[in-house]
Amino acid sequence: MTVNVLFAARAEKWEDYETPLNAAFEKAGIDADLRTEFPPEEVDYIVYAPNSWLQDFTPYTRCKAVLNLWAGVENVVGNETLTQPLCRMVDEAGLTQGMVEWVTGHTLRLHLGMDMHINGQDGKWRTYSPPVAQERPVTILGLGALGQACGHALAGLGFPVTGWSRTEKQVEGITCLYGDDGLKQALSTAQILILLLPHTAQTENILNADTLAMLPEGAMILNPGRGALIEDTALLAALESGHVAQATLDTFRQEPLPVMHPFWAHEKVTVTPHIAATTRPETAAAVIAENVRRGEAGEPFLHQVDRTAGY
Repeated sequence: MTVNVLFAARAEKWEDYETPLNAAFEKAGIDADLRTEFPPEEVDYIVYAPNSWLQDFTPYTRCKAVLNLWAGVENVVGNETLTQPLCRMVDEAGLTQGMVEWVTGHTLRLHLGMDMHINGQDGKWRTYSPPVAQERPVTILGLGALGQACGHALAGLGFPVTGWSRTEKQVEGITCLYGDDGLKQALSTAQILILLLPHTAQTENILNADTLAMLPEGAMILNPGRGALIEDTALLAALESGHVAQATLDTFRQEPLPVMHPFWAHEKVTVTPHIAATTRPETAAAVIAENVRRGEAGEPFLHQVDRTAGY
């Protein structure tokens, strides 16, 4: 039996995904008809990007699941017309590995003080002896798949890693804290703080004037998670006072980041254009195909979103 799969993302993405998805379906033994247009009542699965043209799921009465191409689902999880199971993208070979590389690279950059030499090619001989990794505590807010993978990579390099989550977790090699008291403790030792939380009502502005004050003097921040995790004005104030020494930001409340935003010109801020963890068609296609296979076999979907939690 042929499975009808609607690809609902921006038109330019179809060229990137058509061949990898068809190849993944074939490898999984799925007879799939993959298109960018179907009569809604004939669609079995939707491969979806939240910025696509599809915003009303009501006509898709036969659809068994909506398979998100992004790790983040905050722009779709609240859609009241979406009653089908929603699965977020968790792709260890592509998306997760990309995040680990970005986080590890920028953590080492800040830890080693590389900007001093990269930006200081002016004939001055600048000497700086950074501490070794074992002397630089790192805290990760968010212990989902991405947070755990980054934590393991940094711990493998010798950094003492503390992870914080809203609910209790146990992760080998990482000191795990949770709840309000745990957050205060996790921030208090964070010489480098990495934000990898989803954007929910509970996590919005989790880094604000009060929580920034809990960080050690001279702490450095990486945000490859979500822009709304940080209260921008509070971060700018902490940078100006010197309490926060540097912020490297990959995600923002408005993207692209407006050209006049003060982050662009701030000497203590590095902006990267939401590139920390991009979905890679070849590896993401295999995740999509596996979930379609599971749906057809009556097995539980992978990475199904908890609507009440928001992720």
